[in-house]
Amino acid sequence: MTDLAFTQNRELSWLAFNDRVLTEATDETVPLLERLKFVSIFTSNLDEFFMIRVGSLFDLAGVKADARDRRSGMTPKEQLEAIYAAVRPLYHKREEICASLEKQLRMHGICRLTWDELESSEQKYCARYFKTSMLPILTPQIVDTHHPFPHLKNNVLHVGAWVKYRVRDVFAVIPLPDALPPVLFLPGSELRYIHTEDILLNYVEDIFTNYAVQEKVVFCVTRNADINPNDENFDLYGEDFRKQMQKALKQRMRLAPVRLELSRPISADFLDYLKNRLPVVDAQIFVTSAPLKLGYAFSLVDRLSEVKQKALTYPEFTPALPAGYDPRVSMAHQVMQHDRLLSYPFESMTPFLNLIKEAADDPAVISIKITIYRLARKAKLVDYLCTAAENGKDVTVLIELRARFDEQNNIDWSERLEDAGCTVLYGFEDYKIHSKVCLITRREHGEIRYITQVGTGNYNEKTARQYTDVSLLTADQKIGQDAQEFFKNMCIGNLEGHYNELLVAPVSLKSTLLERIDDEIAKRDKGRIIAKVNAVTDVELIEKLKQASCAGVQIDLIVRGICCLLPGVPGKTENIRVVSIVGRFLEHSRIYCFGAGARESMYISSADFMTRNTQRRVEVACPVYDPEMRERLHDILNACLKDNVKARVLQSDGSYLPHHTEDSPFECQQYLLNEALERPAAEPEAREVREHSGGLFHSLRKRLGK
Repeated sequence: MTDLAFTQNRELSWLAFNDRVLTEATDETVPLLERLKFVSIFTSNLDEFFMIRVGSLFDLAGVKADARDRRSGMTPKEQLEAIYAAVRPLYHKREEICASLEKQLRMHGICRLTWDELESSEQKYCARYFKTSMLPILTPQIVDTHHPFPHLKNNVLHVGAWVKYRVRDVFAVIPLPDALPPVLFLPGSELRYIHTEDILLNYVEDIFTNYAVQEKVVFCVTRNADINPNDENFDLYGEDFRKQMQKALKQRMRLAPVRLELSRPISADFLDYLKNRLPVVDAQIFVTSAPLKLGYAFSLVDRLSEVKQKALTYPEFTPALPAGYDPRVSMAHQVMQHDRLLSYPFESMTPFLNLIKEAADDPAVISIKITIYRLARKAKLVDYLCTAAENGKDVTVLIELRARFDEQNNIDWSERLEDAGCTVLYGFEDYKIHSKVCLITRREHGEIRYITQVGTGNYNEKTARQYTDVSLLTADQKIGQDAQEFFKNMCIGNLEGHYNELLVAPVSLKSTLLERIDDEIAKRDKGRIIAKVNAVTDVELIEKLKQASCAGVQIDLIVRGICCLLPGVPGKTENIRVVSIVGRFLEHSRIYCFGAGARESMYISSADFMTRNTQRRVEVACPVYDPEMRERLHDILNACLKDNVKARVLQSDGSYLPHHTEDSPFECQQYLLNEALERPAAEPEAREVREHSGGLFHSLRKRLGK
């Protein structure tokens, strides 16, 4: 792509997304403790961004320094410079938000304390904790001629000190052991706590007793963690893929530093020492008074009274059972009657799990085949698959060991599945299997019948309560035959398979999407495209959408995160609108619509409009034919486009502005939540929440024209 007038850099677009996450922490309509969680999410997002995206740019700069990004024309070095410049103000914003939130939380008895703020009895409590629980497992180290500079683990907090031994300045360091909790909760009626690193910081002098401590700091090194298994020779020495992945995980801990975070300013000599030893440059160093780690924010809720939980967190809800679902009737029978669509987290995953549980014991079921990318730490799905295999069913699991940061979890599950008698396959050397497909094959009255599930999100029972996703259950035999062909091809290593209904990357998904856009271009100003995805980076799709805009096609894109396409550019993308929604739940579903009315083509998919999805992964998009299911998907899309509370609209300069309208406030996630809970099939616990917020539902539904 040579015309850069309507595109922007991927990494800067991602930083803008994470800024929107951080901005949620300033929304006074969001409960106070939930706002702290958004700061925590922002922080962990940024950690991963540096490990993966910044890490990959460092690699690229070393291998091909003159390579230019096709969407911004920037070299790797220029991108890194722009990233560091864009991140610095985000640190300042995070500091201000943290200080404000902690001040407000103190009014509710939730206090993060420094050592100097502790009462005398609390200091004694911390002293006992340090001596009995911390000191025995610490590994302090001095760096001198006999003690080399240690490897500082990736993303682990350390306490560093600049100390004097006789006439020499020496570096001393103590890593925080993984076995220690991030905070110590203090005794008393209020929720008072101190960070573990702050306790350790206070006792540095007691640890290095023979040295004069001149200054001390909490710091964290972020390393390049962009392990690319495609570059590994997994056949080396005859070792299998799983063992090679385990080696790759160990290597991840030792890669080059890309960021250094400090809890306070330090002297020039101390800083120069760290810069030279790591090594890092000034642009990579960030000093912040806010906590370096905030993951503990999610654990505070369980320590609150019921009254405070209601005041400081979102109202609890239990995902509803879908309309028309009858738990007393076989799920397989219900799907055979007509298609079912589950909308997470508003609806429960229970119907799908029950389908697998039934299949494990159903004499008519011959086989179960499924692709797995991410699973919860505790997964009923695995239990049911293992039961099916133990009952003599043919169970085939295509599990992706390279699901970033879930590799070890998937390795563990693969071993459990194999032990139960499942056939476990690991996919392709050059292509991650990211699709979400499950096929149940039955023999009824001598005939083969299929039940197919295709989803936009993982089979993760935990994130199904946190991410918005959709899952289609269908007995459409044409789709089932395609799913059977898909699994056959995956098992024999064939990426070139032909499918009549499913769109499968890397072969037919992208080409079909381009054809569908061309169909709308042919209609000119009668054309219509709506797509809901997590990211838009694929250059060819961006160019084709620009062509559609120039032809007069009206295009609405609902893009949660990265969007390299800039809308509203005169003569190029003025017929494209891009909306981003960041709210209580992570927007994760992918829905594509081309055309309008009865001739509209509609798909749900595991794939974003990203080159890695369309060309370098195995992805599946499934057509949706059932009129009722199509209406429900349009309900989701229309709600997103109507949102004027959480929605932000992308501008032609890359900035985002709130979607202000003259309509009454409308929040799509709250609407969909209330819509699900209003149904008669809702569980008793869900009905309690429905009664709490049902009045809002009626007004929201009225505004959508229901």
